[in-house]
Amino acid sequence: MTISGGDTSRLRRINLVTTLRALRGQGPLSLTEVTKRTGLSRPTVESLTEELLGSGWLKELPPHSGHMGRPARLFSFHSTGDYVLGIDIGSYSIRAAVADLDGTVVASRTEGVSADAGRAVRLAAVRATAAGALESAAVGSAQLAAVCVGTTGVVSHDGLVKRCVGLPEWDGLDLAGEMAVDFDCPVLVENDCNLAALTEGWIGEARGVDDVAFVLSGVRTGAGLLIGGRVHRGRGGAAGEIGALPLVGWHRATSHLTGYPKMPPDILPQEAAEYVFARARTGEPAARWAVEQYAHDLAEGIAALVLALDPELVVIGGGVSRSGDVLLEPLRRHLDPLCLEPPALAVSSLSDQAVVLGAVRLALDHVDARLYDVDTVLPEPSS
Repeated sequence: MTISGGDTSRLRRINLVTTLRALRGQGPLSLTEVTKRTGLSRPTVESLTEELLGSGWLKELPPHSGHMGRPARLFSFHSTGDYVLGIDIGSYSIRAAVADLDGTVVASRTEGVSADAGRAVRLAAVRATAAGALESAAVGSAQLAAVCVGTTGVVSHDGLVKRCVGLPEWDGLDLAGEMAVDFDCPVLVENDCNLAALTEGWIGEARGVDDVAFVLSGVRTGAGLLIGGRVHRGRGGAAGEIGALPLVGWHRATSHLTGYPKMPPDILPQEAAEYVFARARTGEPAARWAVEQYAHDLAEGIAALVLALDPELVVIGGGVSRSGDVLLEPLRRHLDPLCLEPPALAVSSLSDQAVVLGAVRLALDHVDARLYDVDTVLPEPSS
């Protein structure tokens, strides 16, 4: 068999990717360990690691001390050359996080925004929050390998917000195009519930679970789905939008909390649910009834998801996740009779960080796809 120059070049690219995958996220490895993990020959691994060192994707670490004989050379993935930026656009706040390519957050910033802020004001807040996070990280925009923005609403594959009832003047916004003006790197846009579900599968309650329904419940209620461990967006990005169906109770669920009759006049809208749950925790009858009704309506939508998808796990996140000790019992009681096979229920421990961390994860996935594409030249890190 004759191997052409193009074939050998592609074979080397495949071997480079194999070596990079072996070292990515594995900690320091010796050449012997890399050889075992890749199945490549020792001379090939030596040549590939030298190339990856020269291109900046690997770094060599000091050898372990205390060993007899010649110490082994140790290599690890160089995660600090490039960075990713994750952004969460919420009703009352904007969050941004800068992370290295190992997913370690090196800086974050949160800024408040009015719930009735229009498009221009909210976009200005997004830009200011992102700039603040980058400044805190001492990272320039040229060092960004990818940016991901999370938003409420139905988001198309090209970053257009096709439908959004939660943010004023957000319908029809080309969010990817807006943000691409500020960054010389790929800009991704994704629904916030999908990003939160992605985070749960990455570092949250759904690690190791393939089929998951994540319910984001706070100012509004929405869902993100993992099927086979991957985010399921559907044909047009609207998968999981159970709240659009008036026959289930999600459209009215939060009204039971915000309409609590003993609500102090100085409580902010975004703090109403937490206040009601705190009162229910003390046994106050009106608050317990509000939580009971909320759980009933929440269970209707979750049951629709469960009957359609049969997930192994349902994770409750968003603002109400801080009150899982009060919510889980009535939710379980209302949900189980509606399901043929009731799933496990869990409360997210990520609180209000789930969406912004999901944006970081999706940006990292985009970088990985470029790094591991055997049909393209290995990109160079920015530093």
